[in-house]
Amino acid sequence: MVILISAITAQINATTALAGKVKPVATVDMVKLLQDGKDRVEGDINAPVTIVEYASVTCGHCADFYNNVLPKIRKKYIKTGKVKLIFREFAFDPRATAGFMLARCAPEDRYFPLIEVLFQKQSEWVWVEDSLTPLKKISSLAGFTDESFEACLKNQSILDEVNASFERGKEFGVTATPTFFINGNKYEGLMSEEDFFSIIDSFL
Repeated sequence: MVILISAITAQINATTALAGKVKPVATVDMVKLLQDGKDRVEGDINAPVTIVEYASVTCGHCADFYNNVLPKIRKKYIKTGKVKLIFREFAFDPRATAGFMLARCAPEDRYFPLIEVLFQKQSEWVWVEDSLTPLKKISSLAGFTDESFEACLKNQSILDEVNASFERGKEFGVTATPTFFINGNKYEGLMSEEDFFSIIDSFL
């Protein structure tokens, strides 16, 4: 019995250790990755660690990261000048495209707050038959009127920017969301705060 318990304990410890060591699936050229685009950036531009995130506002795992993990990264690393986050839209579907267009039409200082609300309220606008009505309600929090809401969704240049972000992601092998590039190392899918902390700390 003691031997069995010891074996089980060892297996659990080994599994835990492996779970904490997330491996990158690829590495990309940082110079190309960071070429100027119409990106939205949080943090000190001279931070030693750069996280580039490709996400969709209709993606459940992206919402989990944004709602539960990112606030802790912000507090520990972004606000202390250790990490900058470059957020890039990767819209697979028309609803995500509409959400991103509204965020880009909003004043620049309201971009991230609107993205945050879109993630927090996914159940209210992503999985319903009529998404425009709840989207209009959400966008009103950022100052949109009925007229500016409709004008934004008809703005071809804004649509082109969102589509360009998608195409740019494909150039770096992005096929799913969320995808993260941390100092050039590519990670896919949902990761825990411990995973991020471990990766970030390895560069500091």
